[in-house]
Amino acid sequence: MTTDKLKQYIGLFGGWLSAVLLFLQSLDLEFWWFNEDTIGTLTNVLIASIPFILVFYGIYKNSYVITKEAKVQEQELKKKGLK
Repeated sequence: MTTDKLKQYIGLFGGWLSAVLLFLQSLDLEFWWFNEDTIGTLTNVLIASIPFILVFYGIYKNSYVITKEAKVQEQELKKKGLK
């Protein structure tokens, strides 16, 4: 999944939250903490966290100290002189 696709999904999620907000307002249900500003802030936080998530995933996939399988793979690479 690309960064652009993640941004599109987050945009869809923010739009869905806005639709829920409008629906609740049409029923005269209002929550002081659930408004356009909080929805926008949540969407911005999610978009800003995309690089962090991608970097964390890259570190996880390329690290030899986290999973048991990676430790075995590291030993095999050392045996073959590739590391």
